[in-house]
Parts: sequence; C-alpha cells; structure tokens
Amino acid sequence: MSSKKILITGASGLIGSHLVRTFRAGEEVYAVSRSGNLPEVKTVDVDLAAEWSIDDLPRDIDVVVHLAQSEHYREFPERAEDIFAVNTLSTLKLLDYARSTGVKQFVLASTGGVYGSGADSFSEEKTIAAKGELGFYVGTRLCSEILSECYQTLMNVVCLRFFFVYGPGQRKNMLIPRLIDSVRNGKPVQLHGENGLSINPAYVGDAVAAVRRAMVIEGSHKLNVAGPEALSLRTIADIIGEEVGRPPVFEVNPSDDNRDLLGDTERMRSALHVPEVRFRDGLRLLLSEMS
Repeated sequence: MSSKKILITGASGLIGSHLVRTFRAGEEVYAVSRSGNLPEVKTVDVDLAAEWSIDDLPRDIDVVVHLAQSEHYREFPERAEDIFAVNTLSTLKLLDYARSTGVKQFVLASTGGVYGSGADSFSEEKTIAAKGELGFYVGTRLCSEILSECYQTLMNVVCLRFFFVYGPGQRKNMLIPRLIDSVRNGKPVQLHGENGLSINPAYVGDAVAAVRRAMVIEGSHKLNVAGPEALSLRTIADIIGEEVGRPPVFEVNPSDDNRDLLGDTERMRSALHVPEVRFRDGLRLLLSEMS
C-alpha cells in the first residue's frame, strides 16, 4: 500500500502536537514550522507570517491540515498584519497550493467564535453575519472559511469550528489554564452575570479524533468540534477548585446579556466523533502535567 502524505501547519500547537503523535506507518508527515525540527515528522522551514512561496512546500501531498493561528491573535491592532498573514493569507496560499498540486482533502481549523454569542447552542446551519463586532481574530477566521468555500468544487474542504479546546501542553494564556491559575492563586474569576457564560469545552483528545476523521471524510463540510457538557464559568471554576483544593473567588459583574457560546454537536457526533471526555476527567489530565 502506498503511503499517504500529509502536510500540517500548527504542529507545535495544542491540537497539532497531539495530532502528530497519532500518525503511524504508512503516513508520511510534513510539518510547516518556523521553530525548528519537530519529533516524528519532517519539518518544512516556512514562516507563515513572512513572505513565502508554495514552491517551498513538498509535492505529491494527499491531505493538508491547516491548524496554524497567529500567536499574536490578541494583539490587535498592533499585530494586525501578522494575524491576517497567518490566519487568512496563508489559507488562501495553501488552498491554491492544494489546487495546483492535486491535493484531495483540505482540513481547515476555524473557531466557534464566528457565531458570536447567544442563549442557544449554535448549529452549523446558523447564518453568520460578518460584522466587525466579532473581533479581528475571529474576522480573519471567517474570511478563511469564505475563501475555502470557493475551492469546494476542486477538493474536499472540511472546516472545523473548535470550541475552547484544552488539555496537556496548552499555553498558559488560554482560558482553562488561566482559570486554573486564578483559582490556585486566589485571584478573582470574573463573571458576567451570576454564573458567567456557558461553554462546552472540548478535550484535546476528542478534538484530535475529530481531525483524524475529517482527514478522510467524503465531501465538503462545516462542522463544530465541542465537548459533551455545557458548563458555566462558575461551574468550571468550582470543579477546578475541588480538584486543586482551593475554593474559587468570584467577582460578579451584573449583566443582562446572554453571552453563552455553545456548539451544537449533533453533526460532529454523526460525521466525525462522539466527544467522550468529561471536563473533570480532562482537567485532571491537564493538572497532572501542570503539577
């Protein structure tokens, strides 16, 4: 059997670093990276935030998995060009690379943030309004989704909208590690409304399983990737407090706005993967690494 060749961006990130560990014999993996050699894969020295050419990438690739995001995603407007270059321009260039080299499957990472927020869980059928209030980072992700739609007659394009992925190896400035730090150190957890927003965070193992399935699924799709539980920030902080042995401190800001961000997982369950890891179990795995 001939080997399958896979090009992945964002291999040093949370999802990417766990994904590369799942590749086996018969899967030849090339990782686009500016951070040097990565274990278990062949490294392609390309900085997506700088000038680069599709000629820098290997040929005869079967699947592109585009997980990269700008590490400066919170630094708008100071790093707007970097955010756009990595999140949007690189997507266009990779799509054109895929088209010109005969790639059959393109997996694109996006975010559940494209929905905004609201009282109900968001399904993929929801019409998304492209408004500046989504924020610059989310706007660049939405632009990438729109660009990718134009290539769906040329290859399978599977867009994955991730909801608050967490797990071992995650950067300390992301939501769940920040909440852990606040609870452990007695810093107030900010809540908008009595319980704060509700989310359904996805453990990284479930997210990786969804990506693996997206690499082989037939047709083009937009699919949420979220966890099995809807939890308020208050509940999440309480669970963290129980696991670290210190009750959380809350600071409640009165709010009438419903700012929940919940992903409907019906399509995920039928087309990709049934999320299995409950938050307390995933948290324990994360805490075991942080201790």
